[in-house]
Amino acid sequence: MLSELTASIAHSPTGREAILRFVPDADALAQESDRRYTEGTARPLEGIPFGVKDIIDVSGTIVTSGSYFTGDRVAPSDASVVARLRAAGAIPFAMTATSEFATGSPHNPRFNTVRNPYDRTRWTGGSSTGSGAALAARLMPLALGTDTGGSIRVPSCWCGTTGLKPSREFVSRQGVAPLSWTLDHIGPMARSAEDLLYVLPHMAETSGPAIAQQVADVLGETSVKGLSIGIPSNWFTEFVDERVLANWHRALQQFEALGCRLVELPRIEVERFHAAGWVILQSELASLHAERLDRAELFDPGLLHRLKNGLGYSARDYGNALQQRGEALEQFLSVMEKVDVLVTPGLGGEAGQLDTLTVDVDRESHPFQSIISRNTMIFDVTGLPALMLPSGQGRTGLPTGIQIVGRPGDDVLCLRLGRAFQAVTDFHRMRPVGEEI
Repeated sequence: MLSELTASIAHSPTGREAILRFVPDADALAQESDRRYTEGTARPLEGIPFGVKDIIDVSGTIVTSGSYFTGDRVAPSDASVVARLRAAGAIPFAMTATSEFATGSPHNPRFNTVRNPYDRTRWTGGSSTGSGAALAARLMPLALGTDTGGSIRVPSCWCGTTGLKPSREFVSRQGVAPLSWTLDHIGPMARSAEDLLYVLPHMAETSGPAIAQQVADVLGETSVKGLSIGIPSNWFTEFVDERVLANWHRALQQFEALGCRLVELPRIEVERFHAAGWVILQSELASLHAERLDRAELFDPGLLHRLKNGLGYSARDYGNALQQRGEALEQFLSVMEKVDVLVTPGLGGEAGQLDTLTVDVDRESHPFQSIISRNTMIFDVTGLPALMLPSGQGRTGLPTGIQIVGRPGDDVLCLRLGRAFQAVTDFHRMRPVGEEI
């Protein structure tokens, strides 16, 4: 029963940080799943427990967005994505920690810090902090996260798990507290691409049967022979530790051994569009929360800094940034015209240091802000699907990652390639010592 799982989680250091509270009706749902298995009426995801980031509504459950401002707000109904997973038999059983309104600092003022299960002096990465840490510590098999600048993929990279930022609007945002309504994405986080394949059709806002058929085809065919992979020559490979790059190169060799064709790409302009993404995010954040500045002392300092940045942009700045999204997408579609996917390094270094809020790249320390979203934000700007998965270990033994990026709607293709890679590697089976239950 789930009660045994929740009792065990309470004794886990990661569990006490990553899981804020349990869903009140989870045990009743588990009993229903038992009954369905007995009667032979099990649904596709019957009885699978999943964590829910604390900005996503679960009916009858306290959902706080990691903030003092929300008090003990009880969600009146399920978010659309939670309702869809429930209908498939999965059980929302725990609310997982987040930085405040999905954009605060690692040190959340209301619920404290979620530390990396691999090294408790390091961060999990934000903002789906609890989901990433709980998956790494084997406290649950599946979790929901959100991604506006990289918040599914960053903790997936630093915690050695697998996370998909789906195509724009692939998963409904109804019932999810917004950070930046033009950039927000909701997606699944798990230990492997295969796990994500099983879940994805039950999260899709539209075309669920078509997605299910794509998934069935992938699960029935392991070969990726003939797929062409675009290899970036700039931006994504800059400010990246040599060990992260070495693991990326080995991954590319593995894809080549699987029968994929590697294609060197021309230079891609990213910096301008990356900056535009931050203008959009901070402007929309400010529009949502500026009215609370009279109680600014309650805000997380990291969120407050970004909110004030957002207030400093003009309407023209915001409008220009929005216009650049279409240009960014056109550029990537042009670059990808002759390839099936892109494969980039994940984050530039291993999990960042909590005491200094820095990431080491080739033994030099860089502020979180300069590294964390560098390889991820652009795909929130363009809305392209992007899968983060483990690629090995860095210079201190912590997980590193690679990122597989597809055209709009090619979410299953990204997972297909990720599954093939994980079928011949063991990086996704790494686990932290002494934390899992």
